[in-house]
Amino acid sequence: MIRYWFEFGFEGYSNAPYGTRMGCGVTGINYDDVIQILKEKVFSGKDLPKIILVKENIDINELDNGHVLPNMLAPNRRGVWFPIGYQ
Repeated sequence: MIRYWFEFGFEGYSNAPYGTRMGCGVTGINYDDVIQILKEKVFSGKDLPKIILVKENIDINELDNGHVLPNMLAPNRRGVWFPIGYQ
């Protein structure tokens, strides 16, 4: 499993899903797998906004200590681990 961190450009995108303005953490088999998870779980079948940053094999210690780390699920399982609520 590979951990990914995504940040999006929401310009022109109406109603960003709750909690996604800071970014999304997703674990999956590969890039295509995590994109599919994002489309199904976070963006509910809508087009993804522009991806402005993607980090593969993200070290979670690089993420925000004040908001992301205390509010995420375990990143070692397939699925969305930040923000919570999209499992």
